[in-house]
Amino acid sequence: MTMTRMRANVDAGGGDRLALAVLVQYRMATTEQMHLITAPGVRVEQTRRRLAKLRAEGLVDRITLPQAGRTRVWFATGYGARVAAEWPELRGRRPPRLVSDPVAARLRVSHTLTVTETGLQFLLDARRRGELCRPLDFLPEVHHPIGSGEAVIPDALLYYQRGSGGGGSMLRAFLEVDRATMGPERLASKLRGYARLHQYAPTPVGRRRTMEPVQEVQEEWRRHYPLFPRLLFVLDGTGPAGIDNRIRALHAADVDLAISLFLREGTVLAAPMTDLLQHGPAAAVWRPVRDPERRVGWME
Repeated sequence: MTMTRMRANVDAGGGDRLALAVLVQYRMATTEQMHLITAPGVRVEQTRRRLAKLRAEGLVDRITLPQAGRTRVWFATGYGARVAAEWPELRGRRPPRLVSDPVAARLRVSHTLTVTETGLQFLLDARRRGELCRPLDFLPEVHHPIGSGEAVIPDALLYYQRGSGGGGSMLRAFLEVDRATMGPERLASKLRGYARLHQYAPTPVGRRRTMEPVQEVQEEWRRHYPLFPRLLFVLDGTGPAGIDNRIRALHAADVDLAISLFLREGTVLAAPMTDLLQHGPAAAVWRPVRDPERRVGWME
């Protein structure tokens, strides 16, 4: 089948297009996650048929997890990613690292599905509250340069419009999903990267030395966001004691002067994934890193 004909087939069905776009953007999702993200108002059998059709057309593929009740996990193929890359809703941003074959999918499935589940919880919460957070408002692995060839790449960037109607405020958040695969100190070291991003202002290329006043150079993040996004740590893969250890490590990083300044000027919160699943992200389940004894909502 030619590329032109395949593109016409995908574009003809809005549901097909959204399903492929979600898999390209999120990288991986189970059948149930895909159903809740893209088509919660229909029967799950319709989502299964749609995914099977996209697979038959070579746009997506799947693996089966034997340890999870033979759960099917879906991902876009390289061909599907090339088709979707032409669409306006996915154009103009660096694509996340593609999981394009079953071996790569199996090696990355646990963390990637946890990130997808985190995004799903924010989508479900917005629907319950009558607020606005669309499937493609959750963007994994958005690249943010901090100089010297380095970058901060959060697990996801979230766009969320609070309130109903057109009068709500737009909120943005960086999400870091930790499954306890690294020690608490390594987790806390991520704060240093965000502190650098908060301060990083690139030097203009080719600036000439003149007697004219030097214009103030803005921080790089201001080109993309009116306010620095909230930073939300979602903690999984450990019990209450492990959660406390990780939050204490984040809190202890405040002794670093750059991190301390960042924590004073920004909003940095942490919450267990179990609380998000039980109560929803909007509940007062988040602990401010500067004051971990408190419990707040992430939108406060």
